[in-house]
Amino acid sequence: MATASTQNWFVYIVRCADQSLYTGVTTDIERRVLEHNTCDKKGARYTRARRPVTLCYTETLESRATACQREAEIKRLPKAAKEQLASEPHL
Repeated sequence: MATASTQNWFVYIVRCADQSLYTGVTTDIERRVLEHNTCDKKGARYTRARRPVTLCYTETLESRATACQREAEIKRLPKAAKEQLASEPHL
């Protein structure tokens, strides 16, 4: 298991069933998407009502702090810019 200092963090965007986008951070993309789609306790409240979600963008970062900063940047983007990110291949 990776230590906190060597563990990669990810910023991700999922597309919900209503075509809206949700942005978040995690250390395990597969687990987090599964939680969004199946867990009523661990999935985000926003995505619970908009299932299923599909992963459409990921970005790897070195720390939780930088991942959270990038998440905030993405959330501040206009809808068109988020859609453009979501249409790019996974990084």
